[in-house]
Amino acid sequence: MTQTSSNFEPRNAISTRIIFHVDIDSFYPSVEIRENPSLTGKAVIVGADPKGGRARGVVVSCSYEARKLGVRSGMPISRAYRIAKDNAAYLRPNFTLYIQVSKKVMNLLRSFADKFEQVSIDEAFLDVTHRLGRDYARARDYAIEIKTKLESEERLTCSIGVAPNKSGAKIASDLQKPDGLTVVTPEHLKEFLTPLPSRAISGIGSKTEAFLETKGIKTIGDLQKISGQELVKYFGKTGVWLWGVANGLEQIEVKERPMRSLGAEHTFEKDVADRTEVISKLEDLIDRLHDRVLSAKVKFRVVGIRIRFTHFQTFSREHTLQTFTSNKKVISAEARNLLREFESKKDKIRLIGVYVSDFREENPLEEGSATSESLENWVN
Repeated sequence: MTQTSSNFEPRNAISTRIIFHVDIDSFYPSVEIRENPSLTGKAVIVGADPKGGRARGVVVSCSYEARKLGVRSGMPISRAYRIAKDNAAYLRPNFTLYIQVSKKVMNLLRSFADKFEQVSIDEAFLDVTHRLGRDYARARDYAIEIKTKLESEERLTCSIGVAPNKSGAKIASDLQKPDGLTVVTPEHLKEFLTPLPSRAISGIGSKTEAFLETKGIKTIGDLQKISGQELVKYFGKTGVWLWGVANGLEQIEVKERPMRSLGAEHTFEKDVADRTEVISKLEDLIDRLHDRVLSAKVKFRVVGIRIRFTHFQTFSREHTLQTFTSNKKVISAEARNLLREFESKKDKIRLIGVYVSDFREENPLEEGSATSESLENWVN
């Protein structure tokens, strides 16, 4: 396990809250490597089959070895192949496996928390204030205990950020990946944030970063010098949140959140005009989605589709059912019906997807159902 140190943790520090952000290192590739140790040390790229650089899908995730070559999540798989060529292992995503592993990991993390909030398939916030007696001097050892148990029981590593609020913990966890640990105490949070680039704040993307630079704002320290009123003029109500994050004053509560949706989608190698081919792929996606529904042990009440045409026109349509169900035939019938809206559109189709949402847990007393489990807040 990598041991890291921080310059932001004086002894005997006391705070009202101690928040951990735990991020599993390169989750999908790490699970694949765990299942197939021969991949250890290799550049692992999870995503579409590159087909010699001719495919049109994307990189879903990649190992740190692949990142060192210049590959990134979300990158077109064709570009990733041009970068890594045969120096990487290319794997199709196994979402059923990832979901199963995620549930085990999140249950492990939940056991360490006073309050727990899963925010994706591979990351979560833990409020450990009361368990640690509000004493930051104990935070590092407690984080190492979590990392050790995760590695011994699930053979995975994680990066942990510790701070008095969620945004600070999230930023801290990003600093020393992989297998990192950064502890920031309340009296040093603003100082810790000051030199970091504005994009270190989760939610600031390339467009917002570019806009901020037009205002002479490049670092979080620069943001700290801007009044809340001015940020509200730029960003509306989001400006209030941004001011709070930049100044280390954000106080959003850690709390369990329900799963929002489950879905599956496919980007065609070539734009498709044949609707029969689209429907065939849609049925494949429905099979995959239904497996996820069964794995999550939920029923749904909303079925939707997502469709993208040649010129990147993208549409979503959904229908709310009268009752909750987990029936695959219902997904198929509703998805096909929603797709009919686009029958008259002559443009070729680039992407098709299907999703379900508005969940409730399976009733553990129903015949054939498994014991009810708490929903996990991961979204695909």
